[in-house]
Amino acid sequence: MHLVAVNAGADVSGAERVLIDLLRHARSQGHRVTLACPEGALPEQLADEVEHVALGINRLGRTRGWRRRLEILQLPLNWFRVGRQLRRISRDADALISNSTFALPAIGMAFPHHRFRGGNSPWISWLVHDTITSRKQRAVLRLGAPALDVAVAVSEVTAESVRPMVSNALVRPNGVIIPAEPRGGVETNPTQPVVGILAVLTSWKGQDVLLEAMVHLPGVQLEIAGAAFPGSEDFEQQLRDRAAAPDLAGRVNFLGHVHRDEVFPRWDVLISASTSPEAGPLGVLEAMAAGVPVIATDHGGAAEYLRGGAGVLVPPGDPEALAAAIEKLLQDRDGMRACREQARARVLAKHDLAETVPRMLGALISG
Repeated sequence: MHLVAVNAGADVSGAERVLIDLLRHARSQGHRVTLACPEGALPEQLADEVEHVALGINRLGRTRGWRRRLEILQLPLNWFRVGRQLRRISRDADALISNSTFALPAIGMAFPHHRFRGGNSPWISWLVHDTITSRKQRAVLRLGAPALDVAVAVSEVTAESVRPMVSNALVRPNGVIIPAEPRGGVETNPTQPVVGILAVLTSWKGQDVLLEAMVHLPGVQLEIAGAAFPGSEDFEQQLRDRAAAPDLAGRVNFLGHVHRDEVFPRWDVLISASTSPEAGPLGVLEAMAAGVPVIATDHGGAAEYLRGGAGVLVPPGDPEALAAAIEKLLQDRDGMRACREQARARVLAKHDLAETVPRMLGALISG
């Protein structure tokens, strides 16, 4: 079987990590794999494993005024050109998988009459990593939806957000590697608690909300792990400036890109402070598997993971509520232990990578 995977960008974050696992599993099953995406880190990680076709899908940047209007006017031509390219490289493909919401318009233009296709058209699926909440997302989905045979979402809340336009929407949750023994929190010091956030630095991840919560927790240290998302460098500088203010100075460390195994042993709690609903945050699942208690905002995939005692949920964008939840959990060692146990049991039951990847790939290539 020949699979073509499409990704709008080349940076590697959570969605791309899922795609890498899927494509490696496909290769292990003997499938031929073509990756269509821009040049960059993603194709470099798979350089010896898949065929790569360079693709240039325009996505609206952070421009304003006439530059932004010009970008919008140029989008249809870009989608048309990319669509023609996808049509060519998918000529002998059995399945085409979109790993990006913003690749859907080009796919829609490549296969405008897909629902009435003949025998030469591939099965087309969309792996949904975005909970569709904005007008821009809905507009993009509307352009690509007619070409889709199936949408495979990583959480039920995300599947519900796409069903108004893609009725065949399945749920196949993300998975993570589960360590044999939980190592989270084994190096913590009760007299100097440390909370951490593991996410790219961009405004909707909520690092700014967490900084404001820390103002109410003078005895707690914060570690911010993650590099700036492309285009979010100004936001990173705003975070650093805020952390240097007198009410936070000396209590916030920026770690840059680090592996979870470097930080989980010394973190008392992991925070997921996203202000927009994430479909299936891998960092939350990894913390649950490692035995790090999680406090997350009450929406998206994180809420599905943590309900019923596997973690603590707080309203999004509310630093006071977040601070109160952190303080309460740090003072409740029995509660922390219960969170660890329930969270790890849930990951073992539903989010083992060895089981989730084959199920997800199966849904993507055959529904």
